[in-house]
Amino acid sequence: MKDARLTRPKDKFFAEMNQQFIGLTFADVKLRSSYSEVDPRTADVHTRFSRHIGLNIPIVSAAMDRVTEHLMARVMAIAGGMGVIHRNLTPEAQAAEVAKVKNFLNALIPSPVCVSQNQTVTEIQNMRKTQSLSFQSFPVINPNGQLVGVITEDCFDFCTNVDSTAGEIMIAQCCSAKEGTSLETAFGTMMRERVKALPLTNEEGFVVGMYVWSDVQPIVTKSRANYNLDGSGRLRVAAAVGTGEAELLRAQLLIEAGVDAIVLDGAHADQYRMYDMLKRLKDTHPNVDVVVGNVSEGDSAERLAKAGADAVKVGQGCGAICLTGDVAGYGRPQLSAVYDCAYRVKGFDIPIIADGGINYSGDITKAIGAGAHSVMLGRLLAGCMEAPGDIVIVNGARLHSYDGMGSPRALRESVACQQRYNQEGMAKDRFVAEGVEALVPATGSVTDVLHQLVGGLRSGMGATGSPDIEALRENAKFTLLTQNGVVETRPHHLTEVLPTEALPSNRGVGVDHDG
Repeated sequence: MKDARLTRPKDKFFAEMNQQFIGLTFADVKLRSSYSEVDPRTADVHTRFSRHIGLNIPIVSAAMDRVTEHLMARVMAIAGGMGVIHRNLTPEAQAAEVAKVKNFLNALIPSPVCVSQNQTVTEIQNMRKTQSLSFQSFPVINPNGQLVGVITEDCFDFCTNVDSTAGEIMIAQCCSAKEGTSLETAFGTMMRERVKALPLTNEEGFVVGMYVWSDVQPIVTKSRANYNLDGSGRLRVAAAVGTGEAELLRAQLLIEAGVDAIVLDGAHADQYRMYDMLKRLKDTHPNVDVVVGNVSEGDSAERLAKAGADAVKVGQGCGAICLTGDVAGYGRPQLSAVYDCAYRVKGFDIPIIADGGINYSGDITKAIGAGAHSVMLGRLLAGCMEAPGDIVIVNGARLHSYDGMGSPRALRESVACQQRYNQEGMAKDRFVAEGVEALVPATGSVTDVLHQLVGGLRSGMGATGSPDIEALRENAKFTLLTQNGVVETRPHHLTEVLPTEALPSNRGVGVDHDG
């Protein structure tokens, strides 16, 4: 019986491919252009990461130990996307990485770090170092816990004796506001009084919050309009967890650190341990979005959606550093996987994240056209200066380390990677690697790479007449390429192609972290 939902051109296209058991990669197709009134510069690239969490650009950095820690996650959120902190860390260290992102900006700090009036400058600076605190504004409290002053960066700058106490260097006649003061009212007070820190107190004089000028001013003036911020004006960040009792404790620490979403991460998510963990996470933390992956079949995505996943991550065997297809024999070409999964969860109103196979900015356009809401990148970001890992010089070229999460190095060093590939407890000489260790060109700032990638996406949206991401997801039309078609739609019949300096990372192969 024919599926009545097959009304869009792309539905018919993929139905025919599926009938012939053909799996398609991004390189096998091109999007068809059409009449357009869309200016690429104004195309709306806002989308969703998960059921309740938005993105201002449809790009997420992968939960890999050579891609995303707090530096990458900060810049991703500032650019409008989001980073997923990897789990090859102790739970405490991973939670600290999340806290470094969440504490980087704050509109209203609901529980500000306070210092005692008897603490010395040395003790306060040691506390900042131990807790990795990037800020220098603190309410000062008396032994009863009531506000008596404020310390700001200027207080530290003009302090000549590190043995001085907070009570000696603080601003005693500080400006404060009542509990419940709005952001706009706080902005007006801080402008009028010319103060950079505004503590909030209750009727008993206890500190219940604080506004900081460096965060309040750009939010009110909308100079951070593209930042991906939570309801409190803090940068958004996600973090990966695995399965089992220990991972429930990890999730608890991450949530206490302020994480916006949990990514339940496995090489194959359509299996009983993942469903059990998903249920336990949703029962324990019903207000936290849980993204689950990875899968590549539509029925797998549908089962996860029915089980309560707030987004499904799609991609198996398609990463540049992935050996899963060769070692384990399973996986699916990514374009077909994305379409199939997006089609099957259409009635559940949850996003699809295309995790893998992105080599060019045009592949992002194709992934969204096939039904993805966002893409997760590994290799294209691994060469950026914000990525963890080592820079090495080879024949004069600056290269950055980039390994698959199933690589020999990752399996040796990380229990999380062993768990991801069902090899925990094995002797180190018995691991079966499903990823490789590699080097990629050092490519500079994440901001520059994202500018090129989003620019290419916008261009594709303009050519297809797609004013926003949902229009591209709904109306995209595909053409299957022959081998000659693949050749013709790339630079060809040239003596030499000079490197594209604006985006050197686009001149390579593969992306992502499935391996």
